[in-house]
Amino acid sequence: MSVGILWFRQDLRIADNPALNAAVASCDTVVCLFIDDPQDQTISQLGSASRVWLHHSLTSLQQSLQQRGAELVFAVGDSEEVLAQASAHYGATHLFWNRCYDPVSIKRDTKIKQSLSDLQPESFNALLNAEPWEVLKGDDTPYRVYTPFWKMRSKSLPGPKPLSAPRAIPGIKKSKKGTKASAQFKPATIEDLALLPKLDWHVSMMSHWQVGEKAAKASLNRFLKAAVHDYTDARNIPSQIGTSRMSAHLHFGEISPRQIMHVLNKGAKDLSGLTAGEETFAKELIWREFAYSLLFYFPHTINKPLDKRFEHFPWEKRYKKRLTAWQQGKTGVPIVDAGMRELYATGWMHNRVRMIVASYLIKNLLIPWQDGEKWFRDTLVDADLASNAMGWQWAAGSGADAAPYFRIFNPVLQGEKFDKQGAYVRQWVPEIASVPDKFIHKPWEWVLEQGCSLNYPAPLVDLKESRQRALAAFETIKSPQ
Repeated sequence: MSVGILWFRQDLRIADNPALNAAVASCDTVVCLFIDDPQDQTISQLGSASRVWLHHSLTSLQQSLQQRGAELVFAVGDSEEVLAQASAHYGATHLFWNRCYDPVSIKRDTKIKQSLSDLQPESFNALLNAEPWEVLKGDDTPYRVYTPFWKMRSKSLPGPKPLSAPRAIPGIKKSKKGTKASAQFKPATIEDLALLPKLDWHVSMMSHWQVGEKAAKASLNRFLKAAVHDYTDARNIPSQIGTSRMSAHLHFGEISPRQIMHVLNKGAKDLSGLTAGEETFAKELIWREFAYSLLFYFPHTINKPLDKRFEHFPWEKRYKKRLTAWQQGKTGVPIVDAGMRELYATGWMHNRVRMIVASYLIKNLLIPWQDGEKWFRDTLVDADLASNAMGWQWAAGSGADAAPYFRIFNPVLQGEKFDKQGAYVRQWVPEIASVPDKFIHKPWEWVLEQGCSLNYPAPLVDLKESRQRALAAFETIKSPQ
């Protein structure tokens, strides 16, 4: 009898899951396994907010598997060791997983394929529309600019149809004891993974979300039914629900980009029939794939600049107090503080505001982008390693297709343009709710004009002076790369 271990990672769904389909087709029994691996930068080694989401996503997956006759087995420890122990415990003959693209996972998975070759390991693509090595320039080098990357990818979209979920999964029995030789394998419970914090701050955060495969599909359908048609413009207005909010669902693999692309395209053979909003959304999906291509080909960009000039950038040396003020939403700049408070309360931040708060940290405060990336990774429910690192390098001007360093977002002007009446700021910074619209994004001017006071901090830095300081700092590394 053939027994296959299906190793779940960033693919917490049963539909369009090629590793699952292969396991069901090839094996008499399928062991569905999730491993909480202590290695850095792997799926389970996430920030606090993402681990909360992971707990709920695994619970949802467990229920879906049970409905089809399988159990989700949990384990804690080094993946290679756990897989070896589990294969002995269950008498496994095959091993299946869907690929991850971070450098730690690639190194680990390559080693596992060698050490457990007797299990005939097979890996599949479930995270992207196309593999990074399938999207290269004519000279077989990776793209470093998004526009030509999109033009190439758009020609082959929407791509192959998503796979249907298996109607039944021939799972193991819970009472499976194994043999004396496999006594080292100790299945855990989801509680043993300790994904939820001891304090209950996460309860309020998760009240903003529905988690799991069904929730992902429902959220996508709601977005495509209405909001997508105004997406090109509405995605820039933080007070509106104008974005898809699919990022966390995608990161944990509760839905695949291939599924999204096919639903978006309504069964058409190409993208020619998309509306402007739908095409903009499709481009955002491929922007995510661009991030994964960069991660795959330039893995050092997780924490080091792609543009080597920035290795010598004159960042501030002592900035702990200002970094803390930024993290807590107490910079004195309303739209920056609103974004940071939204992040802390919901585990998510509007994309336009992400760019604003990143620009402020890097260019107005001259704090290294790595500190911002680290904070986002701990507090975002969608803390995707590829997208997070690329986004911060974009803001810093040190990455691929990056914003020029001299493009410094003025947070006041950004607020006045995209939050004209201050609805977003008033929601998250209620202590300045009474400030008139004219001054809502620069309350310090209203304080001076009225001769009054607010229970709100003065700006950490002068925006004009700090902009000039940033430009001067860039001049020191301006020589060609």
